[in-house]
Amino acid sequence: MAEFAYVAVDDSGKQKKGIIEANNLDQARANLKGQGLTPISVDVPNALNKEISFNIGGKVKSGDLALFCKQFQSILHAGVTVIQALEMLEDQAENKKLHDALTEVRTLVEKGDTLAGAMGTRDDVFPKILIHMVEAGETSGSLETALERMAVHFEKDSKIKNMVTQAMIYPIILLVVIIGVVILMLVKVVPSFQETFDQAGGKLPAITLAVVAMSNMLIKRWYIFVGVIAVIVIGIRVFMKTESGAQFFGRLIIKLPVFGDMVIKQACARLARTLSTLLASGISMVGAIDIVAKIMTNRIVQVVVEDAKAEVERGVPLSQPLEQSEVFPPLLCHMMQIGEETGNMEEMLEKVADYYDEEVERATQAVSAIMEPLIIVLMAALVVPIMLAIMAPMLSIYNMAENA
Repeated sequence: MAEFAYVAVDDSGKQKKGIIEANNLDQARANLKGQGLTPISVDVPNALNKEISFNIGGKVKSGDLALFCKQFQSILHAGVTVIQALEMLEDQAENKKLHDALTEVRTLVEKGDTLAGAMGTRDDVFPKILIHMVEAGETSGSLETALERMAVHFEKDSKIKNMVTQAMIYPIILLVVIIGVVILMLVKVVPSFQETFDQAGGKLPAITLAVVAMSNMLIKRWYIFVGVIAVIVIGIRVFMKTESGAQFFGRLIIKLPVFGDMVIKQACARLARTLSTLLASGISMVGAIDIVAKIMTNRIVQVVVEDAKAEVERGVPLSQPLEQSEVFPPLLCHMMQIGEETGNMEEMLEKVADYYDEEVERATQAVSAIMEPLIIVLMAALVVPIMLAIMAPMLSIYNMAENA
């Protein structure tokens, strides 16, 4: 199938632009008419008519989904129909990918599909948890409540992600600066002193010889360094995509001091809040655990949740396999056990989620606090030897001149 750029108008006379897939121009026009649009022009995309998207891969962010759910709930509460609400949301959507997905969803709903079923065709935009919550809301007649819960869920999820991201930005910037400084010293500073060293004669210290050799290697054989780094990066990425690689790095991350604690607390917050939201909407425990397993980012945590699902299917309470895994902290398991015994699982999980949200915030602050001195130490470890390599022969030259 090919892509065609179109300009069309709907029944209300509103102009729409976009890209549609079809085997030929005639089929593209027919498909547009089937969507209730009157084609004005349908052409093969080119530099003049092709829409430019600045969304570079990836899913729609949690913040976008939170705003979508909040706006959807508000519009429905005002008495607007689902189709009209989708059209309004489509017009308001700033995210190109979300806008296109809403267009497709609205078209399917107009043809008689359920909202959840239509959203399920774009699971690259709408997460499984949202699709299941919408399905439960449609079935029980409480779609507004389901959307309201999902708005809160995505807001919390977005807040946690932003905190973790902000905690990592500063160390990454510093690390990039350090690497840049080291490369600059090896490429510019060391060669400027090398002529002085050669003129002075005599035997250079071992550290100076090593740094000079590294400088020459970097200047004359820079492509070797680039090649080695590229091979390492590609090798790691390929290994991470394998099951053994995903588990290796997953285990490595949760074992790291401070970082591992932050990752586990983030997983606890996400597990507790997602389970609470799904169970409150009437989804079964097994179904809820299956969704939770799919949204876990650490493979070790994901495997634990998948194994727990198999145990729950056999009638074992969820708290038991999670506790036996020794991955999740005892507090989460004990609070979950209390919820199972009292029959108040949803409320207990919500409290646990709120607690771990605060713990994630503290953990990210701890990461930020410990990373700054570590980066400074790393900078000293890389820069100081280069400075010593430069200064050592300079001091020798000075002493020789003074003795002469």
